Amino acid sequence: MYRFALRPWWIVSHVVVLAIVVAFVNLGLWQLRRLDEVRESNAQLAARIAADPVDVATLLPAGDDADGAAAEDRRVTATGTYRPDEQVLIRGRSLDDAPGSWVVVPLELDDGRVVAVNRGWIRNDGRFSEVPEEYRAVPAGEVEVEGLLHTSQERGTLGATDPDEGRLASLARIDLDRLDAQVDGDLLPVWVQLTTPEPGAPDPSPTPLGLPDVDDEGSHLSYAVQWGIFTVIALVGYPMILRRAARERSGRHPDDAPGLDDPDPDDEPRAGDPRLDTIAP
Repeated sequence: MYRFALRPWWIVSHVVVLAIVVAFVNLGLWQLRRLDEVRESNAQLAARIAADPVDVATLLPAGDDADGAAAEDRRVTATGTYRPDEQVLIRGRSLDDAPGSWVVVPLELDDGRVVAVNRGWIRNDGRFSEVPEEYRAVPAGEVEVEGLLHTSQERGTLGATDPDEGRLASLARIDLDRLDAQVDGDLLPVWVQLTTPEPGAPDPSPTPLGLPDVDDEGSHLSYAVQWGIFTVIALVGYPMILRRAARERSGRHPDDAPGLDDPDPDDEPRAGDPRLDTIAP
């Protein structure tokens, strides 16, 4: 009944379906691996957030050539004086689906080095190409800030670019190499994301970004389940297609028993059978 499934066209169909099933299984496993990576990253982030903040000058001592990558996501404090004349706008940064920008201000530390501080988010629907006047004010004098430490942001494959020369009022990202080209002094290879407003912050001030959600695992588990469902559909649906094709070719359901009215092949008249004489020409 299923001999038709050995025909070339059906063999090609079998191979295609098998390839699809293998692809679905691998995509589901890939999503599960990504879920494990996210969970591991979240656990590491949670541990670093739970740790007591460390002074950034102590974490990265003067004369140390460390690139700061080992300190990523560490809670830190920094004490110094803001340089409002050197602040820049970081374009294209949304918050809760609202368009906006970040305001980054260099902070001169007590030892003379400088660290870039992301004071937070402001709404910007494209009107501002530099920090607007109402957000340029910073706490006067020495200030202590607290936040998360990050390394320089890098351009993606299709990311925007900034001119290499000149003093820029806005940047596409917190590119510390580009920022260092227009900031006086020794700029640290890390930047601080403010998580709480500074003491004495003027009103209005940018909105601090706060701490990241360490419980967010993304959509990897739901995607893995979807690929699993697609795999089951393929494994169940394709045999049903074969069964239907076989039924259409046989003219009866594969589970049907031979009917009582079906002709008996052994009872067919043969040459010389007298019954043939009764058949009209």
